[in-house]
Amino acid sequence: MKNAYTVKQVNSYIKNMFTQDFMLSRIYVKGEVSNCKYHTSGHIYFSLKDESGTIACVMFAGSRQGLSFRLEEGQQVIVFGSVSVYERSGQYQLYAREIVRDGLGALYERFEALKNELAEMGMFAPEYKQPIPRYIRTLGVVTAPTGAAVRDIINIAARRNPFVQIILYPAQVQGEGASDSIVRGIRMLEQKKTDVIIIGRGGGSIEDLWAFNEENVARAVFECSVPVISAVGHETDTTISDYVADLRAPTPSAAAELAVYDIREVYEKLSGCRRMLCDRITRTIADKRSKAEHMRVRLRYAHPRQKLRENRQYAAELENKLRMLMENRLDRDRHRLALYIEKMKGLSPLEKLSHGYSYVTTEDGVNVRRVSQAKAGARLRIYVQDGSYPAVVADEDK
Repeated sequence: MKNAYTVKQVNSYIKNMFTQDFMLSRIYVKGEVSNCKYHTSGHIYFSLKDESGTIACVMFAGSRQGLSFRLEEGQQVIVFGSVSVYERSGQYQLYAREIVRDGLGALYERFEALKNELAEMGMFAPEYKQPIPRYIRTLGVVTAPTGAAVRDIINIAARRNPFVQIILYPAQVQGEGASDSIVRGIRMLEQKKTDVIIIGRGGGSIEDLWAFNEENVARAVFECSVPVISAVGHETDTTISDYVADLRAPTPSAAAELAVYDIREVYEKLSGCRRMLCDRITRTIADKRSKAEHMRVRLRYAHPRQKLRENRQYAAELENKLRMLMENRLDRDRHRLALYIEKMKGLSPLEKLSHGYSYVTTEDGVNVRRVSQAKAGARLRIYVQDGSYPAVVADEDK
């Protein structure tokens, strides 16, 4: 058959129809719980029934924060979730995201309406959140004077930092007039100029926690000049004050840990800084000692006495060098002079006279080399080896 479809195709088509239906994607269904089973995986399988029918439901483990009580047979509840088809079995079922007891629907409507109104006014905006001081001296607490919440806050704060002063405002946190009591506590602690204020209480039903969902409490938290930590109920409980507060803590104990810095960490950091400082001082002293020793050695070599000694030695070396240069120069000059003397001896007329030669000059001392220079009657002087004597040129004819 050309128009035959597989089971998978049909189930997928039907599931797609459910998915595209906006009403089925966000729907509230009320009825009586039946066939409730908690699976080891954390999922909860149950059915909702009334006088006319039954619908299968499942709440996955990841959505369990939307359940603030234990689901049991016979309970009248309102389930918020989406309707879709489980393709493997071809059955549709309700996938629960939140479950509340029937009769609390009006409170949830009020809760959602106030939440949306305050969100539109910007009271949840992160830019209005005040930072929680890292180190505080005074901690204000608005909670019931008796109960586990105040004991947990006092014990944890004292253990983390016993020097922090805790100012408790014993507020009414449940019943008629509770919201006004909480507002008075916030304003009184603000006037006391505490560093941080914790508002909160232990767990309970939505009715028990409703004082923290009132608008006057939300406005008091928003307008408070002191940072406020909201710690209402258990981790799965959420109130309007949690959204407005500067910081939300899952429990009162966690609020005390967030507000009070553990002084042991400060001591550890100080010890680490002390060790680091001692190490640096030790290294600095060692470096300075090394430099001082180096400067001492340099000073010893740079002392004027050492300089004088070195300069004196250098002057002696220069003197010796100069003397050697002078002696070498004199030796060379003596040798050269001796050579010149020998050369002069070879050129000296007196040296020739010692070999039997004579030297003749005129009366004027002019050397007579030719006969034409001495005419008859001219007076001459004849030099020989051991002296000189005068002579007169005689005429050859006589």
